[in-house]
Amino acid sequence: MECILELAVILLTVGAAGSCLRLWRYQRQIGHIIQQLSFLETEESNLLLTSVCAVGDTQEMIGHMNLVLEQLRQEQRRLRKVNKSYRQSITSISHDIRTPLTSVKGYVQMMLQAGVPDEKKQEYVRIVERRLEELQEILNQLFEYARIEAEEFPLHLERINVVNCFTEIISMFYEDFAAKGLEPQVSVSKEALFIKADRHALSRILENLMKNALVHGNGSYRFSLDSWEGNARICIANETDEIEKKELESIFERFYTTDQSRTRRSTGLGLAIAREFTVQMGGEIGAYFEDRHFTVEVCFPLQ
Repeated sequence: MECILELAVILLTVGAAGSCLRLWRYQRQIGHIIQQLSFLETEESNLLLTSVCAVGDTQEMIGHMNLVLEQLRQEQRRLRKVNKSYRQSITSISHDIRTPLTSVKGYVQMMLQAGVPDEKKQEYVRIVERRLEELQEILNQLFEYARIEAEEFPLHLERINVVNCFTEIISMFYEDFAAKGLEPQVSVSKEALFIKADRHALSRILENLMKNALVHGNGSYRFSLDSWEGNARICIANETDEIEKKELESIFERFYTTDQSRTRRSTGLGLAIAREFTVQMGGEIGAYFEDRHFTVEVCFPLQ
């Protein structure tokens, strides 16, 4: 009987010692994790949690916690990138709006000066009108892009002959190109090309591409519309010294402009709006640069 009791005491003692050892290892592991978490809470680091001793399910727990840490860090990097983009956007918007407003204020002050001839005043009025038109265009683009991005711009898709729309937009800009002493080479399909699109959105795409060519192009304008692999393909090409191949991935981003000084009063929204409308209507848009010629290519499936 005494032997049995002694054996029981020994077993209980060994079990208690084992439990104490296991508890100590748990405490050590948890203390180590808490210490690492405290460090990560106060310091910006890419370190992951480590194990000081393998016990129970703590290894699996550390693995899950490291996974959550990685996800949080990725989200932080994304948010920093977004915040930086928004700060740059606000700076760009402020500059684009302030420039025509400053010009308007200056000419108005000159008109109010005593002794300014009426002829000069009329000249100043015309300049002020042009600056206000530029400001209105900037605000219209900002409002339009905000509505598109918020998906508050409903599209009414219908069967449209893109040939008619294309030639109409080109004729609208004919005087602008003539004023630069240039005549674009135009190639248009002789057959009707029907696509499914929103009439207003399609016009905006073409208008923005034309304006982009006018503002940033140096000449050698080539505009074409043809049928290609089951698509209506629109190409707007011009010669330019402003863009390089490495910039092609950025030109469709909002507020991006190759004119870093922004002296040409471009918001950098024209191509961004064209891309959004194109994608929403099931089309594809891209750009390439070859032999100093910059080309934007838009394709819509033929109906």
